[in-house]
Amino acid sequence: MKAGFWVAAEGAEQPVSVFPIGEESLNTANSGLTAAGALAKLATLDSAELARNCPNAVELLSKLASAISQQKSDGPTQLFRLEALNDLERRLIADVLGEGEVAGVVALPDGSVAQIQESVLAGIWRVRLEIDAAHEYVEVGAIPEIVRRAAVDLTADDFGIGEAPEGAMNVLPVLAEIRERAQAWRPGTRSQIINFTLLPMSPVDMSFLQETIRNGPIQLVSRGYGACRVLATGVRNVWSVQFFNAMDTIILDTLEVGDVPTAVLAADEDFEDSAERLREIIEAYFK
Repeated sequence: MKAGFWVAAEGAEQPVSVFPIGEESLNTANSGLTAAGALAKLATLDSAELARNCPNAVELLSKLASAISQQKSDGPTQLFRLEALNDLERRLIADVLGEGEVAGVVALPDGSVAQIQESVLAGIWRVRLEIDAAHEYVEVGAIPEIVRRAAVDLTADDFGIGEAPEGAMNVLPVLAEIRERAQAWRPGTRSQIINFTLLPMSPVDMSFLQETIRNGPIQLVSRGYGACRVLATGVRNVWSVQFFNAMDTIILDTLEVGDVPTAVLAADEDFEDSAERLREIIEAYFK
């Protein structure tokens, strides 16, 4: 069995499935640009012509720069729709924003899936419902609001604890602790962490734990300083957070009881840095 709280189907060693959200870029040979790649490509284009042909895109970038300069990590997100943009303008936005460290999928009540992708400008996200580009928007904030809504609306506020199976060691007191902490947690209070890397939990314990609290509607992956996988469980305010080394081996396996884990959130300093970088891009390439 795979080590850690999250167990792939039938024990298969497989990562969270995250769909690509990138549009076809202005240069069809390259997509999913990093910050350096996006700027390098913009430098090869005629900025005056782009500004003339893509006025809605340039206006949107200016609005994003203004929005993120005022954004706070604990404030409401700001949403910008893309309906007014033509295909060329959409591709330009995709190239400027690129693909950042955090991506994921969120299951919705109607059975569809939303894809989220942080841009290279931390705190600016692209969100797409299913694979329909017409239902894509850009959102500024610590995490898209759709993540917080799913974490509340599509999870249970309590769970039952059955009889421990043969071979279990410590799973019952751990489940009781998770239940107590989850019900006691309130927004604005500090998250609490249960570290399975340090706990003497048997494979039977981990399997029973996973079966009891189940997987939830949110799967996120951060590929910043090492890979981190964040999954909502089926229990409200309870998250699986796993860190991996370069060999895709779990080096830290935890459950966090609280708000969306900080590993996938943009912080105030991210907003400040992204605002400055975006203003520089606009000034350099579209003025």
